[in-house]
Amino acid sequence: MTLDPTAGIVQLTLDGRGVVVPSGSTVLDAARSLGIDVPVLCHAPDQAPVGVCRVCMVEVKGARALAAACVRVAEAGLEVQTSTERVLRARRTVYEMLLADHPTPCLRQRTTQDCELETLAASAGVVTPRFAPPTVPRPLDDSSPIIRVELDACILCDRCIRGCSDTRHNFVIGRIGKGATTRIAFDDDSPMGRSTCVGCGECMVSCPTGALTNKRSVEADLPADTSMTVGELLGLPMFSEVSGTFLELNRGSVIKRRLRPGEVICNEGEYGSTAFYILSGEVEVSIAAPLGHVQSHGDQAHKGVRHFLRRLTSLVQGESTTADHRRPAFIPIDSSVDVPYETRVARLGAGEIFGEMACLSHYPRSATVRAAVETEVLEMFGNVLYMLQKNKTFKADLDRRYRERALLNHLKSIEAFADLPQPVIDELCDHAELLRYEPGEVICRQGDPADAFFLVRIGFVKVSERFPGGDMVLAYLARGSYFGEIGLLRGGVRTATCEALDHVEVVRISGDDFATTLERSPELSARLSAEADVRLAQNRARQARVSTVPLDDFITQGLMQAQNLLLLDLERCTRCDLCVRACAEAHDGVTRLVRDGLRFDKYLVATSCRSCRDPLCMIGCPVSSIRRRDSLEIVIEDWCIGCGLCAQNCPYGNINLHPFIVQVADETQPGRMRAVVREKATTCDLSRQFKEPACVYACPHGAAMRVDPHEFFADRLGIAT
Repeated sequence: MTLDPTAGIVQLTLDGRGVVVPSGSTVLDAARSLGIDVPVLCHAPDQAPVGVCRVCMVEVKGARALAAACVRVAEAGLEVQTSTERVLRARRTVYEMLLADHPTPCLRQRTTQDCELETLAASAGVVTPRFAPPTVPRPLDDSSPIIRVELDACILCDRCIRGCSDTRHNFVIGRIGKGATTRIAFDDDSPMGRSTCVGCGECMVSCPTGALTNKRSVEADLPADTSMTVGELLGLPMFSEVSGTFLELNRGSVIKRRLRPGEVICNEGEYGSTAFYILSGEVEVSIAAPLGHVQSHGDQAHKGVRHFLRRLTSLVQGESTTADHRRPAFIPIDSSVDVPYETRVARLGAGEIFGEMACLSHYPRSATVRAAVETEVLEMFGNVLYMLQKNKTFKADLDRRYRERALLNHLKSIEAFADLPQPVIDELCDHAELLRYEPGEVICRQGDPADAFFLVRIGFVKVSERFPGGDMVLAYLARGSYFGEIGLLRGGVRTATCEALDHVEVVRISGDDFATTLERSPELSARLSAEADVRLAQNRARQARVSTVPLDDFITQGLMQAQNLLLLDLERCTRCDLCVRACAEAHDGVTRLVRDGLRFDKYLVATSCRSCRDPLCMIGCPVSSIRRRDSLEIVIEDWCIGCGLCAQNCPYGNINLHPFIVQVADETQPGRMRAVVREKATTCDLSRQFKEPACVYACPHGAAMRVDPHEFFADRLGIAT
C-alpha cells in the first residue's frame, strides 16, 4: 500500500500567499506560520479558541460575513484576506465597543502599560470610543489578598475561565447574568477571597486587561540577597501547583533564612507582616515569665492616706482575679502548637508554620522564636501565604499536622472538655473539620438552625446579638475559644451572629458528633447545659434593658457602648482624689483611673474601663490574655506580653502599659535569677471579688459610683422609654 504524502495537510492562500498547514489548523495558525500579524484578545496559545471577542476577524472569499480567525478551520483552496478596509473598519468598531465597557487607562495600563486591549486599540488608531459607557458600574472585589478583581475592566474574553478550568482544572470561575449584566463570578457568585479559589494565579496571568491584577501585600521586598528564584520555589513540593508567572510577579516576597542554634527569628510583642515555614531543623517557641495580678503589700502602719485606706487594703489583698476559674494548661499563640502554662516553651519542627496572624492581620508577634538547632525557614509575605493556604495539598498537610499536634491540646484547654475520656477526645479530633473564613464573612447567623459546634483555631470571631435598638457585640473570641453550644442545647436555633473579624480558621464539629459526645459524657452535658442557662438568662436581661432605652441616645459621647461607667457627681465631689489613691493602693501603686473625662449633665465620666458592649480592646491580642467575663468586666490575664495593642485599640484611653520589675531566669548563669523591667497592660477589673470597686468604697462623699448608663440616665435625665 502506498501512502499519500499529501494526506493530513491543507493548502490555502492568505493575503495572496500560499501556505500549507496540518489538517485541523485554524486560519490564525496559518497566518502565524507566515508571520502575518492577526490581533487576538480572547485567544491564548495554551487555551482552546472560543472566538468571543471577534478582534481576529478576517475576510474569507465567498463568505457573507467576516470570520474569527482563531476558530475558522483552514480548508483546502480557502482564500483569506487579513487586512482589507472592511476588516480594519470592523476591528476598530469592536475596539470601540470593548473600550466603552472598559476604563481607560485601566489599572494594568497605569502600572505596567501592557493592557492588551488598550495597546491593540491604540495601534488601530482608536483612543476614545464613540459609544457611551455602561450606566451601572460593575462591583470591585478586593476580598483576595493576592488578586484584585476590577470587573469594570473585564471584557468577557473568558481567558480567566479557561485558565481556571482547562489549564488548572479548578473550575471556580464562570459567567453569571444576562445581557448587559453579564460578568464573571467565582463559585456561586461569592467574593473571590471567600470562594474555593486555590490562589494559583492562573486567571490573573491569563487576563489581557486590568480586570485581574497582581496585588502586593506590602510595598517593600524582603532582602534581595536571600530571595529564592522562581525555579527554586517551583522545586519545592509546596509550590508545585503555583503559576510560575505569579511567582515571578511576586519575586522578593519569599526568602530562605539559615539560622544558627540560639539565633532569634522574631520577638514577642513586635509587629510583623511575614510568616515562617520550617524547611528543616527545629525552633523553640517561648513567652516570657507571666506577671501575676499585682496586689498591694504595703506596711499597714503607714499614716495619712494609706492609714485611712487600711481597711480597704485588707479587703483587696488576696488571690488574683484568676482565682475563681481554672488556670489554663496552655497559652494560645500564633503557631500550630500552644505553649504550656507551666514551662512557657514549645517546639516546632520541619513542615510546620508560625506567624500566620501577624502576617495576614498584622498583629504583634505572640512569642519569641529561636532556632534550637541548625534550621532553615522560608519567610513570606501575606500574598504568598494566602496562596499557599488555598493550595489543597499544602493545606491538607497543615491540617494533618494540626490534628496530630494541637487539636488535642485545644480541646483539653477548654475547661468543660478537660476531663473527657481520651477515646472521646480522639473521636472528636478524627471527625473535626477545618474551615477558613475571610474578614467579614458570617460563620453562623442569629435565628438560623444550629448544626455544629465551633472551636477557634486562628483569628478573632465577633459575636453579636440583634436587639430592637440595634446590634450589641457580646464578645470577641480568640484562638482556643468556642461557640455554638447554646443553639445545639437549647432549641436548635442560633442565639447570636458569629462572623470573622479577620482571617479566621475554625474547627467544626457537627451537631451529630456533638450530641454523641454529650451522650457519652453526662458530666460534660450537665456543665454545658448549666452554662447555657446562665448565658440565656443574661441574654434576656440584656433584651429587657436595651429594649427600654434607644441605643442612639448616647452616641455623641460614646456612652451607648458602655455597660458600666465610673461617674463622679460633681456637685458632691470635693476633688480630694481619694478614689484615685484607693485604686492605686489596691493595685500596688498603679491606678486604673484618671479623675478626668467627658461631662454629661452634672456628672464626670472618669477615665476608667467602661466594660463596652463592643470591646475593641479584645481585638488582636496575640496570646488571648484580655477577655470578658460574664459579658461585663474586662480582665487582663497574667500571661500578657505587653505588646500594647489593647491600649491602642481602646478608643477611650482606659488601658495603659505600666512597667513592673520581675524575676526571670538568667540565661548566662543557669540556676540563677535576674531582675528585669517588663510592661503589662492594666485596666479596671471592677474589684470583682468584693461587693463594690475600691474607688467607690473609698469616696467619703458618695460622689463616685459605678452605673449602667442606660438605666441610670433613663431614671435621672428623663430619657424616653
